Amino acid sequence: METEKPYLDDKLTLQKLAGHVHLPEKQLSLLINQHTRRHFFDFINEFRINDAKTLLREQPQLTVLEVLYDVGFNSKSSFYTAFKKETSLTPTEYRKSMV
Repeated sequence: METEKPYLDDKLTLQKLAGHVHLPEKQLSLLINQHTRRHFFDFINEFRINDAKTLLREQPQLTVLEVLYDVGFNSKSSFYTAFKKETSLTPTEYRKSMV
């Protein structure tokens, strides 16, 4: 996940990821659930949010909209919801807290 970054694909599905890692969907889903205690999209969003936090910190010239698309989200509302769930802050609040 960290080297190839398949989560940057905004159309990533469990089916696509299973094909990428050559596992049946059901087996991959069970592995994710058992090892991370998260569902597929929460698992994927954790990687996306971590990348977003890095971009928000290190590239202040990027808008929040550019960041969310760069890390694989395709909607502002889903990004804000996931970001706040992970950090308890909005992306803008997070960026300001890093200054």
